[in-house]
Formats: sequence, structure tokens, C-alpha cells
Amino acid sequence: MVAPDMANTKSAKKAIRVIARRTEVNRNRRSRIRTYVRKVEEAIQAGDYEQASAALKVAQPEIMRGTTKGILHRNTAARKISRLSKRVGALRS
Repeated sequence: MVAPDMANTKSAKKAIRVIARRTEVNRNRRSRIRTYVRKVEEAIQAGDYEQASAALKVAQPEIMRGTTKGILHRNTAARKISRLSKRVGALRS
């Protein structure tokens, strides 16, 4: 698990283990956010307002959760939600 020539101290070895765990958790969270955003994108491409609106309602809290967990910057999340909302709203007319 820990490369023999990298960390020398006990604390450095532990830090490597902790970083590996956090990286895995963050990767899963980021993947989950991307999945929800992709579902909204696919509904928009299909031109289905109802499905896109429903997908956005599910994606929005997931994106904001990514902000609180440190995966996304607050402004990035707000921008993503804003742009998706605008595109979903354009389907309505």
C-alpha cells in the first residue's frame, strides 16, 4: 500500500493512507455529481421539459452538497446550477 521509498516517518505513512481514503471518497462524490448533471444534459438534449426539470431538482442538491464537502467551489456550483436552470427553462417555451 505504501511505497517503501516515499514516506519515512510514521506520521507521513499515515498521511498517505488518509489521503488515499479521502481521494477515493472525493472521486466517488465527483462521479455522482457528474452523473446527475449528465442526466439533466441528456433530458435537455431529448427536449423533454418534464424529465429535465425533474432531473434538475435531483441534481441541484447533489451539486450543492459537493460544495459543502469541498468538491466544488461555491461559485462553480452556482454557475452550473444557473446554466442548467436556464437551459431547462428554455425548453418550456
